[in-house]
Amino acid sequence: MSNLNLTLSKDEALVLFEFLSRFSDEENLEIKDRSEEHVLWNLQGQLEKLLSEPFSKEYSSLLQKARKNLTYEN
Repeated sequence: MSNLNLTLSKDEALVLFEFLSRFSDEENLEIKDRSEEHVLWNLQGQLEKLLSEPFSKEYSSLLQKARKNLTYEN
């Protein structure tokens, strides 16, 4: 498994932490502030630049394999 590096500002990290913590407590991914959308869009943009898989013809099978790897990871 290879690693990727993403960069967040301190503000983005704080907003993302709150968003994920709330999900952990409520099990509901609800955006409660526009700043949360902003952070998620920025992360998606960074991932688009780092990943080639979403543009592959085999994307569905690559995604399925990644999901399986994470589900059964020790």
